[in-house]
Amino acid sequence: MRVLVSPEGDGYKVLPSKNGETLFSGMLEVRETSKGPRPAKFRVRRDRSDETRQPDEFVELARKADEVVYTASANGFGEIAELLDAYGVSLQREEVCRLCLLNGEFTSLRKNDAVLYDGERICVDCARDELRREASFRGVSSSTRERLDDLLRRVGEVEAVVGLLEGSLDPELTKFDEMDENVAEPVPVEETGLSDEVRELLEFDSLLPVQAMSVRAGLLDGEDLLVASATATGKTLVGEIAGLHNLVEGRGKTLFLVPLVALANQKYDRFGDLYGDRFDVTQRVGSNRISARTTRFDPDAEIVVGTYEGVDHALRTGRDLGDVGTVVIDEVHNLQDEDRGHRLDGLIARLDDAHDAQHVYLSATVGNPKSLAAALGARAVEYEERPVPIERHLTFADAREKKDIVERLVRREYNTKSSKGYRGQTIVFTNSRRRCHEIAGSLDVSAAAYHAGLSGGERKSVERAFGDQEVAAVVTTAALGAGVDFPASQVIFERLAMGIEWLTVGEFEQMLGRAGRPDYHDRGVVYVLAEPDASYHSSMERTEDEVALDLLKGETEDVIVDYTQEAADEQVLANIAFAGEDHRRVTGKLLGGFSIDRTLERLRDAGLVRDDEITRLGYVAASRFLSLEQATTVIESVESGDHPLDTVAELELLDVNE
Repeated sequence: MRVLVSPEGDGYKVLPSKNGETLFSGMLEVRETSKGPRPAKFRVRRDRSDETRQPDEFVELARKADEVVYTASANGFGEIAELLDAYGVSLQREEVCRLCLLNGEFTSLRKNDAVLYDGERICVDCARDELRREASFRGVSSSTRERLDDLLRRVGEVEAVVGLLEGSLDPELTKFDEMDENVAEPVPVEETGLSDEVRELLEFDSLLPVQAMSVRAGLLDGEDLLVASATATGKTLVGEIAGLHNLVEGRGKTLFLVPLVALANQKYDRFGDLYGDRFDVTQRVGSNRISARTTRFDPDAEIVVGTYEGVDHALRTGRDLGDVGTVVIDEVHNLQDEDRGHRLDGLIARLDDAHDAQHVYLSATVGNPKSLAAALGARAVEYEERPVPIERHLTFADAREKKDIVERLVRREYNTKSSKGYRGQTIVFTNSRRRCHEIAGSLDVSAAAYHAGLSGGERKSVERAFGDQEVAAVVTTAALGAGVDFPASQVIFERLAMGIEWLTVGEFEQMLGRAGRPDYHDRGVVYVLAEPDASYHSSMERTEDEVALDLLKGETEDVIVDYTQEAADEQVLANIAFAGEDHRRVTGKLLGGFSIDRTLERLRDAGLVRDDEITRLGYVAASRFLSLEQATTVIESVESGDHPLDTVAELELLDVNE
């Protein structure tokens, strides 16, 4: 048993404890005698009732104790020490938790970890209670509280951890983890089997590891490959190598397909600059469901850069794409997208049916590369290393604080310079186009909004300014997180949503991978700004701070193609438009499963299909990517005499992709 003695009021609090548990709380009063201080009154509180005991009971208690300790911070040590010395009891000073003491508990800091709180040391349990009170006031989630508890044990200061809830940028606090660099040596091109003509086009002395691995996996032998590797590891060039090799060997043109118009524009310009002297480069994108834009599309060109919908429109409407030898599907993880996954699945099936071509699938975020590759009839090439290390940081802030934090981070990064001579630049991801302009306009550093609502010329201007290091940051939507080429050293997640949906782990990984480029930077930095207790739509069940930790701790999702009945309707109709009576052959190549007969019955009932032939109305629906429900709405609006623009507005037909 241990006994704690601590001054309180005109007396001393007495707290005996055994095995770490306080037995009772007592109060001792002392009187001065000719022989020195002696016990005068001793009261004990048990079960919420006070009992007066004989003063000598305190002496007996002290004599039986293994040790009697005195709070180290208190004054008046001499009187109580003299009293106990008269009875042959030694007294030791000890540091205890003051907050425990106020609650009638005895917690020695000598035998427990101590945490700083308001300039004094308290026990971990009390520190945790104070931190949780602050966290509860701010509405943080239970998972965030666990994160704060872990930091408290590591940092040992309550105010420092509370500062994290106020947007602290202390890297010792905000750093969540580091994704290390570990890159194999490049492989000389002479050892790869590339022809002299292809090597001359590439103008490279060596291939990066994932490129060399792809060559060894059969890239030059026409093997279909799924290449899964981190952003900036060089997987895009794998597709280019396959296309150039097949072109040089006379095996047909290259289709390089991407999910976004903005990305298609970048690829088109880049391929034109690199290969335009040797091959004709053209573009095919879909701008909306009313009219598929074919600007700059030359069906005889040897390299076609297109969006999924742009090329699919050509297939659905019978447009001849020519002799295709290579099909590159960039960002193939879009197969799991709830809205567009079935369309990409259908596009792949239709391309496979139309052309005897080599297929190369590229992605940085596939949780199941081997099984997905098997489903696609391809070999998996996996490369998990990163070209530069990436530090990931997490801090918490409300909407008002976020803009200030973004500015501080952008300014700090722009004032750095890598060993390669490049200033630090930032991509800020947010959840809406309006928010892009709000943030970019509020910063006192050079920044520009960038999203699909800008004209092509406006986007090119931003891209040029960023490439010339004239702007410190671009603020963009999460929808443009996949692949748009801004060589940034820092990525900031100002919001963790894409529109009104929380980001998935795969989307998050794709976007954070934009931080740090091996030719420009020594490292990448990622900051997640999470607002406790915040969501951006009533349908969002989780809060942003919960989502932040789920994303940082999460594993990339498996790519699985799920079909709703509406998705099945659209793809079967597209296959009938594409293949006529042979549509079942094409539908059998889809990765997602559903009942073809039931779907055909629905299409026939709606008047889109007659037997196995598409009707005029069905052709319009297929070529404009309309669902059965949307096609029915169009029919009803025509019959009722509604204005066509009202129908377009109701169905939100204008934007197919960004």
